[in-house]
Amino acid sequence: MILLTKVGTKMQLKEAIELIWENRKYKTTSENEAVSHLNEEVAESLKALLKGDKEKAQNELEDALSCLLIAFKVLNISPDDAINRQISRMTNQPVRTMHVFADRVEIRVGEQVRGGWSIWSSDDLKEAERMAREFKCEIIMEDGIKQLDLGLLENVGTN
Repeated sequence: MILLTKVGTKMQLKEAIELIWENRKYKTTSENEAVSHLNEEVAESLKALLKGDKEKAQNELEDALSCLLIAFKVLNISPDDAINRQISRMTNQPVRTMHVFADRVEIRVGEQVRGGWSIWSSDDLKEAERMAREFKCEIIMEDGIKQLDLGLLENVGTN
């Protein structure tokens, strides 16, 4: 991975990590301490965002990046390999879907059914829709159902 420095010269990620390591604010070889520092910087960034201070949040997040690279070095993790593994995990994720039938809901990951429940009331449908949004599931209407229509509950319990 190639990075650009302020003067426009190219630098390899490994070189950048070495510079960060040599100029770090704290000296550690402890895995726990390195990850703890990372956690603190991320938490500070979140606190700044919650207070509406975007500039401070950005600075804290940039400090967190340094802490992440220091933690990688302490844990002997290759950043290039880590990035490639992460991209692979992200692109190979099975799709999560929520299948809504007239009388039940099924949660599927890929083709595998991972859970489900019966629909007994309009509240059940509303909760299913909320859960689909929360867990980033695509909603698929089955049995000719066109949308989360509370009118479909007229037939619940008659099948």
